[in-house]
Amino acid sequence: MCKEHHEYIRQAVDMAAENVGTGLGGPFGALIVKDGKIIGRGVNRVTSIKDPTAHAEVMAIRDACRQIDDYRLEGAVIYTSCEPCPMCLSAIYWARLDGIYFAAYHSDAAKAGFDDSFIYNEIPLPFEKRAIPIRQIMHEDPFKPFSTWIDMENKIKY
Repeated sequence: MCKEHHEYIRQAVDMAAENVGTGLGGPFGALIVKDGKIIGRGVNRVTSIKDPTAHAEVMAIRDACRQIDDYRLEGAVIYTSCEPCPMCLSAIYWARLDGIYFAAYHSDAAKAGFDDSFIYNEIPLPFEKRAIPIRQIMHEDPFKPFSTWIDMENKIKY
């Protein structure tokens, strides 16, 4: 691994540890790098801003997108203090990041009370076997929003 990878991981871990000290969120930090420059930073703010999606990776993605004024982060990579949870991993894919580098495993986070293994286990289950009930309600035209999107001429594809 190159020296820069270790430096970025050090920064992500330091951000996570400092965040705990502020009392504003959990022990997670992330930064996004493109072309050798940090374009986004984020720490966990779930409890302080009362937002369950305010994980470090999501906050870093939001910051990076604001900084470059785009919702696509192609050519960028994320460095995070811990292996991303399923939500963050999905956000990373949607943002089109080119790579993920992390320090601790999600099993390490579980030892500290941040266990997302139940989400990993829920994903492959059929709807009727999941902990949170999921039911489709039939509609006369459930494809209507997609038809409208398909027919739209000036859409921004993502």
